[in-house]
Amino acid sequence: MTLVIGLTGGIASGKSTVSSLLKELGFPIVDADVIAKEAVDQGKPAYSKIAEVFGHRVLQPDGAIDRAQLGSEIFADPEKRKMLNEIVHPEVRKEMIRQRDESIQQGSKAVILDIPLLFESKLTHFADKSLLVYVTPETQLERLMKRNGYTQKEAQQRIDSQMPLDEKKSLADEVLDNNGTREETEIQLLGILRKWKISE
Repeated sequence: MTLVIGLTGGIASGKSTVSSLLKELGFPIVDADVIAKEAVDQGKPAYSKIAEVFGHRVLQPDGAIDRAQLGSEIFADPEKRKMLNEIVHPEVRKEMIRQRDESIQQGSKAVILDIPLLFESKLTHFADKSLLVYVTPETQLERLMKRNGYTQKEAQQRIDSQMPLDEKKSLADEVLDNNGTREETEIQLLGILRKWKISE
């Protein structure tokens, strides 16, 4: 019986670190972000819809989608963000389910669905358990500014476009506190996996 784990967090909460720890432990990862990036590649159904809805200003000279331009448009406008999500999300979900089911058929002990917006997108039914990577709002802001070179305002704008991590805590089956070191995070992670009986 494969346990399907929905891994989530917030921007700059360290979800990628936890995802790579799980990968090192040998669990297959279904990464929503990777799938979402591929979903808008030229020739994919979502690509033509985005070009149609947002126009040529979001395309680079070679025809590929200009992610920075599209990103700045949707962060500033909730209506545009909603339009983009309605184009991309159905495609992403189809591919995620395909990859998840493939891992289940292969008899994996667990499969990790790495979904940043697990709760916002109401996708918890895709998984048996949800695991939240948590940091304090201060840590989140500091890490995002440092990682992406954003000003405090730019970083806060991106954080505010997501559900607060404190709110997600009450929705998750388990919360992994990632305010400390990678080693501390790994110890907690192994404890959770043992609790869920998918690790020695």
